[in-house]
Amino acid sequence: MTTPEEHESARVLGSLRAEDGRGVVRLEDRVRAAPDDVWSALTSRDRLAVWLGEVDGDLREGGELRARFVATGWEGVVRVRECRPGERLVVETSTPDQPDGRFEISLDVEGECTHIVVEDHGVPLDQVAAYASGDQVHVEDLVSHLGGGERCDARARFEVLHPLYQRLGLLG
Repeated sequence: MTTPEEHESARVLGSLRAEDGRGVVRLEDRVRAAPDDVWSALTSRDRLAVWLGEVDGDLREGGELRARFVATGWEGVVRVRECRPGERLVVETSTPDQPDGRFEISLDVEGECTHIVVEDHGVPLDQVAAYASGDQVHVEDLVSHLGGGERCDARARFEVLHPLYQRLGLLG
């Protein structure tokens, strides 16, 4: 029998699939927070700095910014492609040493909770488990922030998640 802590540490939020020869990571979670609060955490430079990392630039549709994510160490350019406050955010990422990517984030109200869906498109198929693990760390840090908590130990959390995503494999 597992303890609640062990069960939580083994919780996988994502599914993996292939699309046009690239991987897609889909993560879903629910948080007791209004969509406006979740939206603020996703788009406010000050709040992003608390749970995700540094961003500098134009955080509006059509805008471009430089970013550095603390948990995964990713650095690069983010372009805001779609921005529907409280509902949907689509950004494209680029950095010299990694493939370009696209994140689609959707928010839906479910009672007193907000359902968060994050899809990471354009992931190399041979690295999809690693990307999924890093993406989940970011989502968990967002949810923790919304609940008044702090970022996790990203390295330790990645080490728990990576083998789970490796075993999960690709759908379709």
